[in-house]
Amino acid sequence: MKELTPLQNWCFRIGAVMMLVGTAVYIMYPMVGMYVFGIGTLMFTLMQVQAEYMGREITIIRLRRQQLLACCCFVLAIVMMSMHRLQWGPFRRQEWVVALTIGCVLELYTSFRIPQEIEKVEN
Repeated sequence: MKELTPLQNWCFRIGAVMMLVGTAVYIMYPMVGMYVFGIGTLMFTLMQVQAEYMGREITIIRLRRQQLLACCCFVLAIVMMSMHRLQWGPFRRQEWVVALTIGCVLELYTSFRIPQEIEKVEN
């Protein structure tokens, strides 16, 4: 895996925290939460794309694709969240929660499996 620079790693972690905070704040202040979650999603997704895998191990490539699919789910969640909040488009209810949940499950799974597979390849 291509390592992130310290600045990129910092942006990655801040983006993840902003996503979490934005989701929690959305309950009381929907507009503020939507913007915080959107900025956090943008930071997290951009840094996730920067950390690419250069090897040829098929299992890690598959897991990496699942990670990128999780990022797509996060972006879809912010689009659906804005549709819900601004009442435009086809998604006017809480459908964004489904996209966010799918993205979180995929991200959680791959965050545990990729280091295991990399360690297995190195040994």
